[in-house]
Amino acid sequence: MGRSSFLFTSESVTEGHPDKICDQISDGILDAILAQDPMARVACETLTTTGIVMIAGEITAKHNTAYDDIAREVIKDIGYTDAAFGFDYKTCSVLTAVHSQSPDISMGVDTGGAGDQGLMFGMATDETEELMPMPILLAHRLTRQLSNIRKAGILHYLRPDGKSQVSLRYVDNVPVSVETVVLSTQHAPEVSQEEIRNDILEKVVRPVLPEHLVDPDRIVFHINPTGRFVTGGPMGDAGLTGRKSLWIPMVDGDGTVEVLSPEKIPRKWIDPPATWRDISRRTSSAPDWLAGVRFSSRTRSVSAIRCPFWWTLRGHLSCRTRLFRNASANYFQ
Repeated sequence: MGRSSFLFTSESVTEGHPDKICDQISDGILDAILAQDPMARVACETLTTTGIVMIAGEITAKHNTAYDDIAREVIKDIGYTDAAFGFDYKTCSVLTAVHSQSPDISMGVDTGGAGDQGLMFGMATDETEELMPMPILLAHRLTRQLSNIRKAGILHYLRPDGKSQVSLRYVDNVPVSVETVVLSTQHAPEVSQEEIRNDILEKVVRPVLPEHLVDPDRIVFHINPTGRFVTGGPMGDAGLTGRKSLWIPMVDGDGTVEVLSPEKIPRKWIDPPATWRDISRRTSSAPDWLAGVRFSSRTRSVSAIRCPFWWTLRGHLSCRTRLFRNASANYFQ
């Protein structure tokens, strides 16, 4: 039988990408609220576009929270500190449209139930020490390196927005080579495309890619493929929470993990990833929950099914590990 070969591609974005700005603002608000009130109920969404941040959702907490201050601090930490970037923490407008949790939902949570229904997919693979697939791991490492280089001031012309995309060739479900790397970075207008390409390859791409996966005669690099990326951030594209949720725990019908308080999503892991590695080379999980229905700490089950991870991506539900996890101990005893 011949060996199977296919390409698989993953992408990542920097913290200055509009969608990730929104994720971080919502996450910052959630953290600030839970620090004061661990029992707060939070579903916080953020939208951003040119010069505007809008915060919306349902929040019930014992303390008031300065949403405006948190949003501006997040934007500042990301690096949008100059109006010349097209967006900055000092001059952008921050609008809020937040109200308390629906009493129809609260009555179910008050008795120990979940705050919504939903389901989540997750997986683990032994391709990397992090138990993540190699393409997404490399894509994340590239954007992290790009951000580190920018924040360290090594390349003075870099600006916060950026993206990466990595395509790997698999043979018999094992990654064997990086075929294509795309890296786009926002930059100052005076720098040339040639300088950007040379700098990014030397300081960002080559230090990240594993040597055993790189064939210099085969790999293709696309650095700022349009030839210019001056207009970026919310001025270039609108942003919204959850649009990059493929890289983090993803919830169908409920939002993303990072913007919801514990009663919305069961978060207590019941088996460590190392156990999954012992069971199978690739495993996936799919917990689900119902609004108003209590999670029992005595009902904990996990099963692993040996199956190609790629089947899971293609929607073969029979190859999912069914996993019911405890919800946060603060809510479900």
